[in-house]
Amino acid sequence: MSNREKLPVELVLPELLNALEVGTRAVLVAQPGAGKTTRVPIALLDSSWLNGRKLLMLEPRRLAARSAATYMARQLGEEAGGTVGFRVRLETKVGPATRIEVVTEGVLTRLLQGDPALEAYGAVIFDEFHERHLHSDLGLALCLQSAALLREDMRLLVMSATLDAGKVSEVLGGAPIIASEGRQYPVQTNYRPRATRSRLEVDAAEAVLEALREQEGDVLVFLPGMADIRRTESELRRGGLPADCDLRQLHGSMPLAAQDEAVAACQPGRRKIVLATSIAESSLTVAGVRSVVDAGLMRVPRFSPRTGMTRLETVPVSQASADQRRGRAGRTSPGTCWRLWSQEAHRLLPPFGTPELLEADLAPLALELAAWGAAGPEELDWLDAPPAAAYEQACALLQQLGALSPERRITPHGRRMAALGGHPRLAHMALEAARLGWSAAACELAALLGERDPLRGERSADLRLRLEALRAAGRGGEAALAAAAASAAAEARQWLRALAAQLGGAQPGAPEPSAAARGLGRAGELSAPAAGARAAEQQSQQRPGEPPVGLLLALAYPDRIAQRRPDGRYLLSVGRGAALPFAQPISAADYLVAAELDDSGTESRIDLAAPVQLEELEALLPELFTTEASVEWDSEAGAVRCRRRVRLGALIIRESQLEKPDQALVTAGLLQGIRREGLRLLPWTRQTRQLQARMMLMHSVQQDWPDASDEALLATMELWLAPYATGIRSASGLQKLDLTAALDSLLGWERRRQLDDYAPTHLTVPSGSRIPVDYSDPAAPFLAARLQELFGMKQTPKVGKGRLPVVMHLLSPAQRPVQVTKDLESFWSTTYFEVRKELKVRYPKHYWPEDPLQAQATSRVKPRGT
Repeated sequence: MSNREKLPVELVLPELLNALEVGTRAVLVAQPGAGKTTRVPIALLDSSWLNGRKLLMLEPRRLAARSAATYMARQLGEEAGGTVGFRVRLETKVGPATRIEVVTEGVLTRLLQGDPALEAYGAVIFDEFHERHLHSDLGLALCLQSAALLREDMRLLVMSATLDAGKVSEVLGGAPIIASEGRQYPVQTNYRPRATRSRLEVDAAEAVLEALREQEGDVLVFLPGMADIRRTESELRRGGLPADCDLRQLHGSMPLAAQDEAVAACQPGRRKIVLATSIAESSLTVAGVRSVVDAGLMRVPRFSPRTGMTRLETVPVSQASADQRRGRAGRTSPGTCWRLWSQEAHRLLPPFGTPELLEADLAPLALELAAWGAAGPEELDWLDAPPAAAYEQACALLQQLGALSPERRITPHGRRMAALGGHPRLAHMALEAARLGWSAAACELAALLGERDPLRGERSADLRLRLEALRAAGRGGEAALAAAAASAAAEARQWLRALAAQLGGAQPGAPEPSAAARGLGRAGELSAPAAGARAAEQQSQQRPGEPPVGLLLALAYPDRIAQRRPDGRYLLSVGRGAALPFAQPISAADYLVAAELDDSGTESRIDLAAPVQLEELEALLPELFTTEASVEWDSEAGAVRCRRRVRLGALIIRESQLEKPDQALVTAGLLQGIRREGLRLLPWTRQTRQLQARMMLMHSVQQDWPDASDEALLATMELWLAPYATGIRSASGLQKLDLTAALDSLLGWERRRQLDDYAPTHLTVPSGSRIPVDYSDPAAPFLAARLQELFGMKQTPKVGKGRLPVVMHLLSPAQRPVQVTKDLESFWSTTYFEVRKELKVRYPKHYWPEDPLQAQATSRVKPRGT
């Protein structure tokens, strides 16, 4: 250790050590190259507060964790597994003497679930926290609660080069912020904005060739995804690379040995070009890099609570990420960075990236919180609280998988899922498949779906091809294929080991005893899928040894079982449309299970799937199916259709005629049709419309009267129409309905009497005639009568408890209107005399008195005796 070089972070180590001596929290902001990852843990080893406990340091990626542990061990003159060890998925190097454990973020969650107090550890260090992965946010929230309830002496240290330190300090209870400027060699920044329609691989390749001409050393190229890496590699090979250059790829789906080779130094006299995703952005040094070419893009998962699906989007990086990438060129010497965007565009980039917690599928987080014993995320302290909609969707999925009870408490099945690790869907699939005797195949599938697609360039979406590739790799098949599938093969072995541990040492791949036989059948503890699988277990010896891939997928993705439509597209059981991107052998399958979907369009694109037989689903997963009586209005037929339907979510599997349907359901279907098509289906007559209008008038003057408007009648059909519609199934049958009696049922005996008193159908005029009142406009009822019949009527009649004057339509002997008025008294005293002159000319034989109020009314030409 005495000859090691001094790093900038060591200047602030005394301040940091003191902060953790007098307190339990600290935030360290240290620029790239400061040495925080490798110097800080070693410096903390002699702290008195450790009391013999170990240090636990989190790294966001497996490669970074292994590299950091290996480097620290080398500084101590040891190999990894001594004083410094690491735990990552698929590989562990720790021993009895290990005092610093470098782990990936998911490992911390497992440790906390096993021992919430973390008794073996004196401090937890969150390195490169700016990346804000879901498990890092979860791990910090769990550690804060553990420290508050169980371990007041636990130290928490959050470190990063680019970090909103104030926000982190606040959630840590006002922890001190310690800053180290780092030792960053100068990096020249060149902006090379891309043309509007240029291809990314062409622009990236041109920048790489420029970097090779202008700068010594190796080139690190940041690209958004594996497809961009492959295309850029092809473009560089076509462009004529210098003979001394080697091309290497670096991304998360590569085997760890291949990742190590990508970051290692070249042979003397050679240069390398490393085409990388954001995995190379922080936490590790790619040896020899003097130039960085940054496309300024990254692929991020975006989860939609509406569809329950995740899609990958290519988005611009944040300014913080761009600075991290730029810093890769100045770790060991001065360098140059080529940015494939403009300075103006750079100023518009967001300062920091969006935390994964805010955009990810929260099913893993919800399961971990349930296993932790939290009723919900509100019980913990977060930098950013999980979005409510995504969390609700996650809980609904976990309930469907049998991991949570209706009260959202974790079930024993859920605890086994959480202990297995991986996504809850895959853990559920592995556990349920084990009960069916298909452990090995399920673990292979879980590995394929948890890792990157080993046949990324394969156009077919058939997941069975990937399973064949994985098995070919295990048999020592084609070298390129074996390398591509090696990571997934190792992951499958890990799943098998974890599954065997969860099942009490049972042999993976062999039929398991039933859940009830293992004493797990207590009420409320057995998952619904497990209950449905009991009968299938008894038949497992008769089933072929090779399980159908689609059936296993249905265990993990019951909401993505897809039914083929007549046009060749599919409908998912969740209710969303989906389609294969092009015709392929599995396009003819009546049913598919989609494991990977791109949800960016109006309907999802199926990227990975396998066919499944309906008979297999019904035999082995009967709990997915429901049988219902479907009584619905058929607009085309104008009648209620009564069908018996078998459904799988939104999918109608089969339907048949429903014999002897419940009459209440039939009536409900009839009312549904009337609401859809309107009251026009009812047998309205002039009299029934008049009755409706009279009732509306009374409601307008006295609010406690029932509302008889069309809108109100449609809303209350169950009250007034349903009793009279029993047994009716069609629009033609409705024509026999006694609509007057149905409307009249809204009134009691007293209101019927009041209706006749206050809204009479007819009024008797001075001539003795009973004239009908027209209520077609309840706000202005009117009466039309010949003028001669109204002689002697001094005032306008009123209805509606005397509140509403009747509009008088005064007619000539030929029944033509001569005046419309609401004020008869004013008409007689003024207008009548002008009207009389005109009528005497036109109808000279009729009676037109000079004093209409004293004259005798008549329905004849003249009163009798004149």
